Amino acid sequence: MKYGLLFVNYNNTHYSKDLLDSVLLDHHGSDTPIIIVDNCSSEQSVLELREIDLKYDSVHVIYHSQNIGYFKGLNIGLRRIKSIFPDIVYWVVGNNDLLFPKEFGNQLKQAKSILDVYPVVSPDIRTLDGLPQNPAVTDSISKFREFIYDLNYSSFYLSRVIHWLADLTSNFTDRTDETSSCDIAREIYQGYGACYVLGPKFFKEFGELWAPSFLGYEEFFIAKQLEEKGFRTFYEPSINVIHQCKGSTGTATKRFMWQRFREGHKVYRKYVKVWSL
Repeated sequence: MKYGLLFVNYNNTHYSKDLLDSVLLDHHGSDTPIIIVDNCSSEQSVLELREIDLKYDSVHVIYHSQNIGYFKGLNIGLRRIKSIFPDIVYWVVGNNDLLFPKEFGNQLKQAKSILDVYPVVSPDIRTLDGLPQNPAVTDSISKFREFIYDLNYSSFYLSRVIHWLADLTSNFTDRTDETSSCDIAREIYQGYGACYVLGPKFFKEFGELWAPSFLGYEEFFIAKQLEEKGFRTFYEPSINVIHQCKGSTGTATKRFMWQRFREGHKVYRKYVKVWSL
């Protein structure tokens, strides 16, 4: 079962190196293609990417002239693979701060029947200290959390207070969607945005990811894209990856990230109108 890896790099090539090491060192001589889309990184980061590009035959780097964001960056790669890897119909896409276990290829092979039925499969994603991040949302989001989302994106300074309070009260306010059901394979509403497995149905039905914003709310966008054609994301815990959290955004400041996520929130509110009568 042939598959490929596609991820976005921005001012953090050291994470891309870690990802490659997790794949290539454990699969010496592997012909698994690895596509890196660089979102107009710094000169030093690009220099490091060029060294990687020259070192590995299986690695293909796409140097984009501007930073266009996460899903739009992935779409650059999805367009390219149609011409250079037309025979590969399983693609693992996501952040570059991921680490793959030695048995990852076998995990995909064992889950082939699921990958052939569902356009998008969400794997078991764990942080370095073992905390589960999937499922992101099993069924729906409460009105209280929707209210907090609106507050968060009403003011940057208010958002910092909200994050501070969330950290302070995390023992009893953290969602339990992930930890209480992370071992159950099933359809879910949203899978965590750091990593997805796209199967042949995705390329038949969609081809690209719906990317209306620069960054943020990718989980909702892909859920909405699937829903419009009668699909849902499938969560498959037998496929697992490690996520080095917050590494994918490179040197971006908190304010820059908040501004970009606020743009995504505005798009989200066009489709999810919690407070309308």
